[in-house]
Amino acid sequence: MSPREKKLLIFFAIGGFAVINLLGFNFFAKLQIDIHGKHAKAVTVLKQAEMIRASREEVESQMEWLAKNEPKPSEYQPVLTSLQELAEKEVTAVGLTLKTQKILPTEQTAGLYFHRVKVQLTLVGPEKSLYTWFDHLNSPESLRCVTYIRMSPNKEDDSKIDCTAIVEQWFVPT
Repeated sequence: MSPREKKLLIFFAIGGFAVINLLGFNFFAKLQIDIHGKHAKAVTVLKQAEMIRASREEVESQMEWLAKNEPKPSEYQPVLTSLQELAEKEVTAVGLTLKTQKILPTEQTAGLYFHRVKVQLTLVGPEKSLYTWFDHLNSPESLRCVTYIRMSPNKEDDSKIDCTAIVEQWFVPT
């Protein structure tokens, strides 16, 4: 081989070595980025799992409470009727006056386990009686509560309060 051919062969060998190193560097750089991404995702999943494990006792007690107090599956109309009857009975029992009553649309979102019936009541009476009425209607064991309250002074009698309240009952549909 002539010296010129040897130089050309060395030049191509060095060029080939450089190209292979550049391709290898790019490949390993992408591989390293992939590995770091997977590592970060794994760390996130691990932290979530640790948070879930830490809150397990609290969630477990809530699940036990719900299993103990879960209502039997029921139709919409009987639940609404019983809620209205209870609200009206409690209104008269604590000495309030029922002005209006309105049935609100039922929340029946597909995919949710519980549905809700709602009744809006407008009441007039003394403040203490209103608080007693709220206390009687709010019942976590029955999955019932007053979710909206708006109170304002009565225009005719200063000792009374006008109140608009929404009472909701959660139930399991059949």
